[in-house]
Amino acid sequence: MSRGDEIAVGDSLPPLDLDVTPSRVVATAIASRDFMPAHHDPEFARAQGAPDIFLNILSTNGYVSRFVTDWAGPQVMIRQISIRLGVPAVPRKVLRFTGEVTRVTDEPEERLIELAIRVANDLGDHATGSVVLSLPRGDAR
Repeated sequence: MSRGDEIAVGDSLPPLDLDVTPSRVVATAIASRDFMPAHHDPEFARAQGAPDIFLNILSTNGYVSRFVTDWAGPQVMIRQISIRLGVPAVPRKVLRFTGEVTRVTDEPEERLIELAIRVANDLGDHATGSVVLSLPRGDAR
């Protein structure tokens, strides 16, 4: 039996706390080739109405991917990520990732798993939405 056969609606993912540091914000922006000053220049970010520099959407998507794949295991395939951004992810505000299985659908060779995802800091919800995963079925060998 594969891990996918054990997953059920209502299962909670173990939370992940991510320490957002200035270096993490700048490094992830550079890694995704996003050179917008709001991701490395605090004065620019404040002039745009943000409290400080902040993570870009590609970084948030990457951390959502890490969160779900760490839980689901190495055989998982991410089929869809659909998130909406809210408050900024700024340095010195820990991001907490939480999730819950909302739907499980069995296909002949795979199990599709839909997750509700929430990423929050003490300012509120940074990202909310859903992720659809595919895991091979235990009997599909």
